[in-house]
Amino acid sequence: MHIETLAIHAGSAVEEGTGSLAPSIHLSTTFERDSDGSYPRGFIYARTNNPNRQSLEACLSALEGGKAAAAFASGSAASMAVFQSLNPGEHVLAPQDAYYGTLRQLRELLLRWGLEVSFVDMTDLSALQQSIQKNT
Repeated sequence: MHIETLAIHAGSAVEEGTGSLAPSIHLSTTFERDSDGSYPRGFIYARTNNPNRQSLEACLSALEGGKAAAAFASGSAASMAVFQSLNPGEHVLAPQDAYYGTLRQLRELLLRWGLEVSFVDMTDLSALQQSIQKNT
């Protein structure tokens, strides 16, 4: 399949209720709960999962040839998820000129959690190579 075709169709399916071929935009923030308290359609609250995010993640996964993809509401949420997947003592090489919120996450939170962080001028190849060699 051509990448263009995959980009158009990945992550979308015919909508059961309406037969719509184009993905619907779901504006709901909360979803129906059954009388026993369960959520039979798999969606509880839009921030945790929703049909639009599920479709986007399926599309990105297909385009990248991956098993799965994760979409986040912001770059800060995405970077924090990556950092929180690391164990204490692991080392992060971070660009000195990264987004301020990312630098703040590293300095104010993650150093206290035991991550080791080196802030590197990524335009200085010699400093970057030294940091990599020093921390491998």
